[in-house]
Amino acid sequence: MWYEIKNSKVIFYIKAQPNSSKNKIAGILGDSLKINIKAPAVEGAANKELIKFLSKTFKIAKSDIEFVGGETSKRKRVKLPLNEKVKEFIEETDER
Repeated sequence: MWYEIKNSKVIFYIKAQPNSSKNKIAGILGDSLKINIKAPAVEGAANKELIKFLSKTFKIAKSDIEFVGGETSKRKRVKLPLNEKVKEFIEETDER
């Protein structure tokens, strides 16, 4: 499973693909949500860009998004509040 819901939070298991042409959600890859990130994986640039992208996509404050694992790995665990946008995204993605 590419996500885990606990209380009013959700943890996404993300496979980050740095150095992409644009930021986008590329879909489900095995048990991870694949996200393409423009920034290179240098000095945390891709992680910052990932947080910014998730913040914009799901209308969540950047300060409410946190890494719970894999900050230096391609497979990351990111925790964010379970708002309506996130719920809709999970439902739509699970239907595919």
